[in-house]
Amino acid sequence: MRKKYICNDNITGIFSAIYDAWKTRLREEQLGIALKGMVDQELFCEYIEVEESQKKAIAVENLIKRHLGSQAYWCIYHAVLSSERDKGDAILGAMLESRKIPDSRRIMEHLSHPKVQRVFELSRKVSNEAHYYQEIVRFSELQSGILFSEIEPRNQILSCLGDHFANRFPLEDWMIYDKIHRMFLVHEKGKRWILVQDEELDRDAIKWFSATEALYVKLWKCFFESITIKERESYERQRQHLPLRYRTHVVEFQKE
Repeated sequence: MRKKYICNDNITGIFSAIYDAWKTRLREEQLGIALKGMVDQELFCEYIEVEESQKKAIAVENLIKRHLGSQAYWCIYHAVLSSERDKGDAILGAMLESRKIPDSRRIMEHLSHPKVQRVFELSRKVSNEAHYYQEIVRFSELQSGILFSEIEPRNQILSCLGDHFANRFPLEDWMIYDKIHRMFLVHEKGKRWILVQDEELDRDAIKWFSATEALYVKLWKCFFESITIKERESYERQRQHLPLRYRTHVVEFQKE
């Protein structure tokens, strides 16, 4: 009978599920992790709802850092942020495989194992998307003076953006809203950034830009159009550098 642990789609939930599964000392084929709302019922499978806690999550985090190393930890952390439903199974499988090799700190080199390969793949996709958004996020100054940006990423990448923008705007109040996952990355000047979940965005508040912002939006669009050489336009190459799905919140592609 296979044991499958059901948890929430966040780092506390997945690490708590790993904690419970790890303690059983069962083999990889006898264990599994599924996310709430994404469970495919299987025969000969026992489903166990995980009791999530910060204590369990911290214990797993320390276990990974101590026995698998910092490189493996960051690969696993980025994989947790993925939108793919099999990420829990992949992470658990990779960690169980680390028990079988002489040097567990080299687990991410064992790409011949399908679960390790999957964790590496998920981590790379999340890291690439986060890096892409570091380049294209645009802030708008609201009447309140807060710098605001809205994005629609496939993965939960806000925590990957926090340090990047905090280092660049340490003395500004700014906020990035992830529309897909309904999460906020919030930074108050002079302080550390925080993540806020399960809060609604006030659409009326973000409609009103400062006078300076409205002016610079017009100037930027004018500049963008003025440097365009019509005879050399290549929409195919433009889409290679900035795919259509990223353009919704990019100033120069927004209509009046």
